[in-house]
Amino acid sequence: MKKILLVEDNETITMGLKYSLEQENFEVETAKNVVTAKAKMKKEEFNMYLLDIALPDGEGYELCKEIKEKGNKPVIFLTAKDEETDIVQGLDMGADDYVVKPFRTRELISRINSVLRRYEKDISNKNIIKCKNITIDTNSAKVLKDDEEITFTSLEYKILVMLFNNKGILVTREQILDKIWDIAGNFVNDNTLTVYIKRIREKLDDKEGKIIQTVRGIGYKVVEK
Repeated sequence: MKKILLVEDNETITMGLKYSLEQENFEVETAKNVVTAKAKMKKEEFNMYLLDIALPDGEGYELCKEIKEKGNKPVIFLTAKDEETDIVQGLDMGADDYVVKPFRTRELISRINSVLRRYEKDISNKNIIKCKNITIDTNSAKVLKDDEEITFTSLEYKILVMLFNNKGILVTREQILDKIWDIAGNFVNDNTLTVYIKRIREKLDDKEGKIIQTVRGIGYKVVEK
């Protein structure tokens, strides 16, 4: 049975969601604030974290950061905030999905199952991807350059893995956008993708495109030689 930590200060939402998730055979722990959530996180491990952003004593962003620093566990934000900047901030913190209130419970459960399947698939595909002096360990979601770890946001990492999994093969911009659409929705468009590729290159010290090559007007290709 998979365990979920639900951090939400609205008691009505908490009770309804807890009941629905338990009907789907999830074990659910709840917390109304950051302090309680952190205490429960110290005591036990969870398979999934559902975090409200606006909490009485802080923000869910703080919890998300701590969760991702400890290990690559899935996080979904539940929030009334639907501004693009808030959503992008949440995704950059490492969140795997972002559900705006009010939401349909069945849709949320579907997203939870989708994210969990994605993580289980990543774990089962025990894989080390190497290209030049870059190594990606998909088991721990770590990226190393000359044995020194580089930190990427969740979306940057997913784009990077997709490109490196297709070394020597042209990956179109449309293919990349389709792959990350279920995570970021309308908030990752063609222009935003260009910004993400630029960030990835800067972190890899690949500003000249010697590792990630641009195929003008089409997409990108990781060059092995």
